[in-house]
Amino acid sequence: MHFVFNNQTVAVNVADRTALTKTLKRRFGRSEGFALATVNLDHLVKLSENTAFLTAYRAQDFVVADGRPIVWLSRLAGRPVELMPGSDLVVPLCALAAEAGVKVAFVGSTASVLTQARAELMQRVRGLEVAYTHAPSRNFDPEGEEARQILAELAEHDIGLCFIALGAPKQEQFAQLGRQLAPAVGFASIGAGLDFVAGAQTRAPRWVRGLAMEWLWRMLSNPMRLLPRYAKCFAILPRQILQALRLRLRAGPAAD
Repeated sequence: MHFVFNNQTVAVNVADRTALTKTLKRRFGRSEGFALATVNLDHLVKLSENTAFLTAYRAQDFVVADGRPIVWLSRLAGRPVELMPGSDLVVPLCALAAEAGVKVAFVGSTASVLTQARAELMQRVRGLEVAYTHAPSRNFDPEGEEARQILAELAEHDIGLCFIALGAPKQEQFAQLGRQLAPAVGFASIGAGLDFVAGAQTRAPRWVRGLAMEWLWRMLSNPMRLLPRYAKCFAILPRQILQALRLRLRAGPAAD
């Protein structure tokens, strides 16, 4: 499944959790870095508006589907992918890192959130080693001197997996720089994932997520901030639906 912006393509190139698990196990085993992004409708809006964000996204090694609209569009295109929100990947990726003996780092959010998330995850995941945490400054530049210092420290601490909780587009831009300056580190952009683990933010109940209404739950929790964002998301859907239909008609259904 792919999306086109200014004649450039962003592809969901890992279709399901089984494929993601195999791929990351192989990377950890070879001490090879990577950058993992989780695309959703808000990202599609930003990709259409922000050239730097588009460049950063195209530098990601792996892209998975974060949000049911992405999954629905993939099915419409005849290229079905599995739902893999960044928040749901934190614990499984920690388990993979622990199994491989890979050191983990947290970058983003706040110092208190990182401390609580570290304690919670090390309790939940046997053998997990969170060896580095850093809550960036308020005006953090993902390509600036502070970012470069963090990346140098990740390399010094022999980090194999770094969760980035900076929000888009900063986290993807930081990962893009990381692939250049810390090539042995795996970067996973997970948005509010660590805040959910630490209890700093409350995620929608499972039954709400099961009804594909998490977006409404979030919007009602902060309508002033999120209503304009979701309005933009709904506005781009017709164009994305047309793109999906063209992909289906042009290429035909994917082989099983």
